[in-house]
Amino acid sequence: MSESNKKWYVLRAAGGKEKKAKEYLEKEIERRSLQDLVSQVLVPTEKVYKIRDGKRICTERLFYPGYVLIEAELTGELQHIIRNEIPHMSGFLTEKRTVEVKKDPNDPKKSEKKVEEKLPVPLRPDEVKRILGEQDEMASTEAETVVDYNVGDAVKITDGPFNGFDGTVDDIIEDRSKLKVMVMIFGRKTILELNFTQVTKE
Repeated sequence: MSESNKKWYVLRAAGGKEKKAKEYLEKEIERRSLQDLVSQVLVPTEKVYKIRDGKRICTERLFYPGYVLIEAELTGELQHIIRNEIPHMSGFLTEKRTVEVKKDPNDPKKSEKKVEEKLPVPLRPDEVKRILGEQDEMASTEAETVVDYNVGDAVKITDGPFNGFDGTVDDIIEDRSKLKVMVMIFGRKTILELNFTQVTKE
């Protein structure tokens, strides 16, 4: 099959089940030997670090929750499988198009009629480039850190020369993964600049 006949389509998936739906779809494609119709199935994600109890934990965040992307040459069989046989998947992102049904030459009483059909909409090349570009960019750049600290939170310092001190978050410097923490040292309020990993929430 020619690659030029393949286009990217957006599939609807149940929220939180995108990866499961992708796995089921890939297994079904393999089971029915339809690999020549499908180039790839993709759930675009990015890596995100969260700070939990002073530890940096890497998790994945979906770019498009509720959607799975597929690069494929759509046949009736493939559309049927996606719409009806894949758990956690409810079909394509579609648009209504009007299709003309020609007169039947054997039945002159039948007039031409227009029928509205919901047809899968392929992504435009610029959309594909943007989505795949974002995916590549996220894979190659340092993952974003999501902070679950707020100004005013009580924290305990767990690392460094002030280990064991209690303090209050005074400022959050997300781009440098640092906190400004107000602590009492020798009876005086002092601001310390600490890494996210050097404190835990009280």
